Amino acid sequence: MISTTTRTRVLLSAAAVLALASCSTPADGPSAAPPPGAATTELATAAPRLALTYDGGVQVLDATTLEVVGDVALGGFLRINPAGDGRHALLSTPAGFQVLDVGSWAEPHGDHAHYYATAPSLLDLTYPAAVPGHVVAHDGRTALFDDGTGHVVVLDAADVAAPDADVREHTTASAHHGVAVELSDGTLVVTEGTDEARTGIRVLDARGEELTASDECPGVHGETVAAHETVVLGCEDGVLLYADGTITKVDSPDAYGRIGNLRSTEDSELVLGDYDPDPDGGPLTHVALVDVHDGEMALVDIGAEYTFRSLAVDDEHAFVLADDGRIHVIDPARAQVARTIDVLDTWDVPADWQQPRPALVVHDGTGYVTDPARQRVLAVDLDSGEIWNEASLSVTPNEIVLTSGDVASSDGGTHDAHDHDHGDD
Repeated sequence: MISTTTRTRVLLSAAAVLALASCSTPADGPSAAPPPGAATTELATAAPRLALTYDGGVQVLDATTLEVVGDVALGGFLRINPAGDGRHALLSTPAGFQVLDVGSWAEPHGDHAHYYATAPSLLDLTYPAAVPGHVVAHDGRTALFDDGTGHVVVLDAADVAAPDADVREHTTASAHHGVAVELSDGTLVVTEGTDEARTGIRVLDARGEELTASDECPGVHGETVAAHETVVLGCEDGVLLYADGTITKVDSPDAYGRIGNLRSTEDSELVLGDYDPDPDGGPLTHVALVDVHDGEMALVDIGAEYTFRSLAVDDEHAFVLADDGRIHVIDPARAQVARTIDVLDTWDVPADWQQPRPALVVHDGTGYVTDPARQRVLAVDLDSGEIWNEASLSVTPNEIVLTSGDVASSDGGTHDAHDHDHGDD
């Protein structure tokens, strides 16, 4: 039996961690209040930051200057996701989802906001999980999925650093590599499957009662939320769309056409996805564009190979960072590459999904590109194609996320999906 949805107080495990620095916050500041130490500075505008994982920890950079503002030591292979509040990120550790304070945030004050920055710190706060998996932030709510147990925890993104956060919980019938997303009316979309096969989704209302379900999504993997609160999930033969109580299947043009990583903005009707027509997992050279309004899919030939860390979107374009060293800018309306931007040398796609490879995130007209081979990060104007800043790093970057430092998070809620069986992440 699948448990009903409940609300309870989360019990957070304490972990002995090394915090680089911590901050004292304004009296009306956010819920996270690490021990006093580093000074808090008020800023004129929001200060977005980049968090880069490496073998041994996380470096945090100012997204404008690309200067390193913090380095947090933490062992093991680290996955990182924005928490959805514009300030924090969640690190996947052996104990669960550990909260990283990236160190910049905003406090609303009437018709304006006040902006603050301090040194990043790793909080002694972990949401327990046997195998921490996907993190999805949407409409001010953040959902955590434990692949080891099928346990789902959903909470307000604004409370992610609060030890006594009020949470919603759900557990799937069987543990699997899954994902959950909560919509604005409390509807919970959650995957179904086992450790051997993932099959589809169930949709639950705010009380945990089933509204609808589908088992027509073999290998279900990856998610995003597009316009009209349309949830899109990848399948080995297309995608599932859920909106307004209805599940729709959009088939791939090939009998096998796996989509496992998806990107969109919550105002766009077009969704970007990776596309693999080879059941044995061949090189990725085409991407899928899904129109959630018409329920149609088109393929775009990139002409080069890319990986699961290559995909990004804004409200007007889709972007793919390929092994030819270029960002391929796609015009979604015409479903074709409109132009390319030279950013890196050519590079080889690693065979092991955990190995560093170039990655791309987009924020406010800038594409941030990691260059593991030369230990760099670059900031690219996506309109002009100009590389307007770059910085050398003392570490080899692997995963990258951006936190907005603003009141309403623009971090996005899409996780770099991973599937150990398929080897693409």
